[in-house]
Amino acid sequence: MSEDTPNRRIRPSGGYRGLRSFQAATLIYDATVSFCDRFIDKRSRLVDQMVQAARSGRQNIAAAICLIHQANYLLDQQIAGLERAFISEGGYSESLAAARLQARRCPAQPGPAGSAGSAFPPCPACGEPMVLRTARQGKNAGSQFLGCSAYPACKGTAQL
Repeated sequence: MSEDTPNRRIRPSGGYRGLRSFQAATLIYDATVSFCDRFIDKRSRLVDQMVQAARSGRQNIAAAICLIHQANYLLDQQIAGLERAFISEGGYSESLAAARLQARRCPAQPGPAGSAGSAFPPCPACGEPMVLRTARQGKNAGSQFLGCSAYPACKGTAQL
């Protein structure tokens, strides 16, 4: 699955560098720095204000992506709690609740360690659940693989 697939959820690492808004903010920041170097006295407070404003616009995009990721995680936890409450009240079968919870869980967000609803097998090295990761560099850059959720303490991997 490529990063530009519309149904893909936000990766835990953020994935914000590929967003058009982040790239535009980076261009604005670079242009602001270039403009200030060329046309404004370097000792002027205006240079600091302009550069800091452009930098904060860029950083706000990265921070917003992190907040969205946290909100999605908390929403998933709330849904799981409500489904457990329905199960205890006898509202519907436990297998249906497990299927609904699995459908909502992002593969990059493992459940609690050793949870039965984990989408991937346990790590062969330590037994923690595996998570979907994307290689960032090297000959396999861009390809996906399974990595241990306990990384960096455990560097276990598996092929998809």
